[in-house]
Parts: sequence; C-alpha cells; structure tokens
Amino acid sequence: MEIKQSEFITSAVTPSQYPKDERYEIAFVGRSNVGKSSLINSLTNRKKLVKVSGTPGKTRLINFFLINNDFYFVDLPGYGYAKVSKQEKLTWGKTIETYLNNRPQLKKMVLLVDCRHKPTEDDRIMHSWIKHYGYDYIVVATKSDKLNKNELAQSKKTIKEALEISDDKIIYHSTLKKQGKEELLINIFSALN
Repeated sequence: MEIKQSEFITSAVTPSQYPKDERYEIAFVGRSNVGKSSLINSLTNRKKLVKVSGTPGKTRLINFFLINNDFYFVDLPGYGYAKVSKQEKLTWGKTIETYLNNRPQLKKMVLLVDCRHKPTEDDRIMHSWIKHYGYDYIVVATKSDKLNKNELAQSKKTIKEALEISDDKIIYHSTLKKQGKEELLINIFSALN
C-alpha cells in the first residue's frame, strides 16, 4: 500500500464547495493539536502537504487532498481548543456535522486521539457522531513514541474503556518513528476496495 501522489484541491465550509466528483473519501478528525496534519503528511510522504501549525485550532475549514488521483483525504477542523469563542466552536461543530450528514462518498473516518491522555468528552462525542452516522472508522492514537511499553499498554486500556471499542479499532502511530503507518495505510486501502 503506497501513496505516490497527493495534492491539495480545495477548502470548504458548505457542501456546495465540496468536490463534485464521486471519488471516495477518507476523513481525519480529532482535537486541535492531536497531530492530524503531521499524520496526513506522514501517510503521503510529504513534509508540507498539510500545514502544521504551532497554534492549535488553525484548521477551520474542511480541506480536500486528492490521493493517487483516485480518492480524497479530508482534513476536518480540529475541535476542543479552549482559546476560541463558543460561537466559533459551534460553527466548527456545525461544519463537521454537515459534512458527516451529507457525504455518501465518505468511506472511512480516522478519529485521532492523543495516546498520552484519556479521550476527552469532545472525543467521546465525536466517536458517538461517527457511530450514529454509521461510518466505518479507526481510532489512531498519536504520539506513541512519547510512551514506554508499560505506558502504551495502560494507554490502550484507557482508550478502549473510554470509547468502548475493541483492539482491532485502535492503531498506535508515531510520525517521528513511522510506527503504525503501514498498518493504517492497509486499513485505509481496504476500506476503498
């Protein structure tokens, strides 16, 4: 499983701005600062395909990236960042929900959580939304290079209990060490076939 080509196509807020073709989509969602941009860059072998910001909460639009000229990676706005207004948080939530509610091309959701922390209430709500809409999904626990073996085992137990999921729904990933990349690519490509 390999990504040979990737390019930014468009940013959108409303469905009228989404790509008009029928290519399948894989959407990435998670808290601000969880590492979505870094993960997408890692999967595509591109350092700057998705802008990595030092300031959480920068992704406010839905960004579409064409992969292998065949399907899209969709970068949804990060949620849960405290330093934005309640109105802005509601707008982001509405943007994400509108996308989830109106996208038959969406084949898989990739929910990112930080493996160093228990999933937040926002993570649990997002997980509930994904299940409510009936989408296939995988949970990617990011920043796994920050934990030792015992801490990783505890992290997996914590995430499984908080989201009420099984082992086969979690992949641990480290952008730094490229751990979990191949497993996630296989998971993504299998959803497209």
